[in-house]
Amino acid sequence: MELLETLPELLFNYILSVFSFNENSPLLFTQFHFWAFFAIVFCVFALFRNRTLLRNAYLFFVSLLFYYKTSGWFVGLLILITISDFFIAQRIYNTDSKRAKKCWLTLSVFVDLGILCYFKYAYFLTDLINQCVGTDFQVSNWAAIAGNDLVGSPVFSVDRIILPVGISFYTFQVISYTVDVFKGRVKPVTNILNFGFYVSFFPQLVAGPIIKASDFIPQLYKKYFISRRMFGLAVFWILNGLAKKIILSDYLATNFIDRVFDNPLLFTGFENLMALFVYSLQVYADFSGYTDIAIGLSLLMGFHLPANFNSPYKAPNCSNFWKRWHISLSRWLQNYLYIPLGGNRGITPATGLFLTIISAFTIVLSGSWIIAIGIALIVVVTIWFAKTHPDRHKPIYANMNSIITMLLGGLWHGASMNFLIWGGMNGAGMIVFKFWRDFSAKTRFAFIWMLTILLAVAHYYFNSPLTIILLFFVVAVDIATTIQLIWTSCGCESKFGNYAAHVWAVLFTFVFISFTRLFFRSGSNLDPAIANEVAWNTATQMVTQMGSAWNANIMPIISAYDKVFLLFIAGMAIHWIPAKSKSRYRFAFASLPLPVMALFSIVVIFIVWQFTAADMQPFIYFQF
Repeated sequence: MELLETLPELLFNYILSVFSFNENSPLLFTQFHFWAFFAIVFCVFALFRNRTLLRNAYLFFVSLLFYYKTSGWFVGLLILITISDFFIAQRIYNTDSKRAKKCWLTLSVFVDLGILCYFKYAYFLTDLINQCVGTDFQVSNWAAIAGNDLVGSPVFSVDRIILPVGISFYTFQVISYTVDVFKGRVKPVTNILNFGFYVSFFPQLVAGPIIKASDFIPQLYKKYFISRRMFGLAVFWILNGLAKKIILSDYLATNFIDRVFDNPLLFTGFENLMALFVYSLQVYADFSGYTDIAIGLSLLMGFHLPANFNSPYKAPNCSNFWKRWHISLSRWLQNYLYIPLGGNRGITPATGLFLTIISAFTIVLSGSWIIAIGIALIVVVTIWFAKTHPDRHKPIYANMNSIITMLLGGLWHGASMNFLIWGGMNGAGMIVFKFWRDFSAKTRFAFIWMLTILLAVAHYYFNSPLTIILLFFVVAVDIATTIQLIWTSCGCESKFGNYAAHVWAVLFTFVFISFTRLFFRSGSNLDPAIANEVAWNTATQMVTQMGSAWNANIMPIISAYDKVFLLFIAGMAIHWIPAKSKSRYRFAFASLPLPVMALFSIVVIFIVWQFTAADMQPFIYFQF
């Protein structure tokens, strides 16, 4: 009897905890609280799923509640950006003057990027000014101070600027919307509730994908529809995402990767190397796992999100990799940065502006004027060569715009030298591939062996771990180019030869991408001092360990981490399954009878539950 009396109170308190904010327990897809939250939301959603405006308004307020559960009072920031871009887009559309349209667009971008830069780059920009001008400015959290004054209580911490979850994603999304309205690609949304829903749709709000207005806005006005197969696919994507996140990402991180990256010098060169490879699988499983769950949840509510990944580790080169990895960001950078810079047509004043900004970033983050002068000389020589060789200027300018785009893409992740290096390495990889693709087999052979000799001499004089790693890559290319030259000289062309070349290219690209992640994993988001002191040290220590002498007997290490390595091999094997085969088992699951599907789902959830850790790991891209 006493239990029956207290049951309503217990239930009420539980529901209250589901919908209230706790900074120590943000609402994650991997928590039971989220699924209780979603179940309640979906039940109410089902009552008016076909009344489009009411449905969109409801999901808008639910999304605000979700963001409040994730980031607390930073939900006010999301509301501010939503209101600002809604009304500015209206002004752009209703204004006849092109000059006025540009002014409104400039205001919108200034507000959006200004908010993003304040929260993400305040420490970096302050340090930049102090170093360039010789001042001693200190960062104050003016937004928190103003917020506390507004509400009349110390709601916000004023000690340090905290990065709101997902700010980079929804900021880029509203910028693309306003630009598309300016370009006439889409008409502005006329109801702020519909627009708010587009900006804040909770499955993809905090980690993407970044949705183009032209892809999502037409869905705002369609009635709810989900077929039997769509329901099955939605369940599949949710289960697939949970398995990726908990079985692969979290288990690999807690049992191997985090240990090595936290103390690289305590582990052997082999362990450091394997930590890089395993981290590549972890970050993919983590980010694509989030996207899979977001796609599944959206599909249950009748909305379609774009694919954000397409088996990126099947890419045979760096350019192809970025067409498969974080597709929504890659397309955003291409449409709203690379093409406005001039694309493959030429350079614009913005190209020079961004080169100046990046050089300034390099001075602050590296602390070296020599590096900045070196960059300036490279730029000057490149432009001079392009001017004196008109037949080559288009590809040269296109490559300049590509490297700027990738460097700024790196800085999008955070104000750190590590992120800048990571973006630059990816950009360089894309450019090198373009040139390499145009070389003949004999030219490739001569060039790569000459580079090998130069690196061998450099290693003899400097004895640096970095030269060992570079030699590792170059020798791998040596072997491949030598075999290819012999193969073509003999007139041997076969499907097996082409397949072998493709497999080698895929493996080499995976190794290269994994090495760039050395700097990505060691990055830091806010304070340049922390980034340079801690993150840079982590990267250099791992390079040192990988370049040091290895113990020939690695079996004890493999035995100690046998589950980790077996899981890594299994994860990569699944990743490399042909796309057609994946589609077959995906649709086979979606076509199962509902009782069988329910039983299968219970089994999967039970298996996933066995891998859960006591302390849930947040999604990696929440920090961006």
